[in-house]
Amino acid sequence: MADATVIASFYKRIDYLKLVLAGFERQTIKKFEVILADDGSSENIFREIESISKNYSYHIKHIWQEDKGFRKNKILNQAILAANSNYLIFIDADCIPHSRFVEEHIKNKSQGVSLTGRRVNLSEKITTQLTADKIKEGFLESRISLLITDGLFGKSYDVEKGFYFENSFLRNYFNKKSRGLLGCNFSIHKADILRINGFDERYEAPSIGEDSDVQFRLELIGIKIKSINNIAVQYHLYHKMQERPQKNLDLFEEVKKSSLAFTPFGIK
Repeated sequence: MADATVIASFYKRIDYLKLVLAGFERQTIKKFEVILADDGSSENIFREIESISKNYSYHIKHIWQEDKGFRKNKILNQAILAANSNYLIFIDADCIPHSRFVEEHIKNKSQGVSLTGRRVNLSEKITTQLTADKIKEGFLESRISLLITDGLFGKSYDVEKGFYFENSFLRNYFNKKSRGLLGCNFSIHKADILRINGFDERYEAPSIGEDSDVQFRLELIGIKIKSINNIAVQYHLYHKMQERPQKNLDLFEEVKKSSLAFTPFGIK
């Protein structure tokens, strides 16, 4: 059994996916699997993923559903059931992991706790410079000065979240305040997310449904959200922001009023 299952939500951008998978080749801990939770990519992309999956040192499982609009939460629930480990790490397939990303999620896990990190948002300029080979060579981790410069004078932002700290004082200092769960960078025991019946599948647009809603329901059953900023580091590849519709916010208000931890619209 794998020490952890990385569940990567994915849709269409196979060029970005290849960069992310290259990042997982660099991980300091090797005993993990990756599940690609594919929300309806085309047949050509499906076939290419099946072909390239054999090229990596870790096991890749590809699960797919028909494209019927944004149904990320539905495919994430299927990925939870398919996971071959008791500990789950959730990412988006446009977020490249730091080489110690999986290690830090595993090392810092504890009962009754969900861990959440943050990410650097790379500019279009930096993103277009990246290749799988550069990622495998540690380009992002060794070019922090480039990221800082682009943060100051270019269009990368949240660059400070890309600093990886080994020093325990700095780790504690930058995680004194707990921050909200981030859907592209959090981990949890499989049993705990099953206790809330996974993700609420009524959210059919980005935002709220894959993080704020999950955090709210986890906290109802006593799960604590622990920040691991500057510890579990990610680099988010540039793309235009998707719309955040009001209907998600309205649905979340309904969820909060009901105070039901176990959503009737989840895995079961």
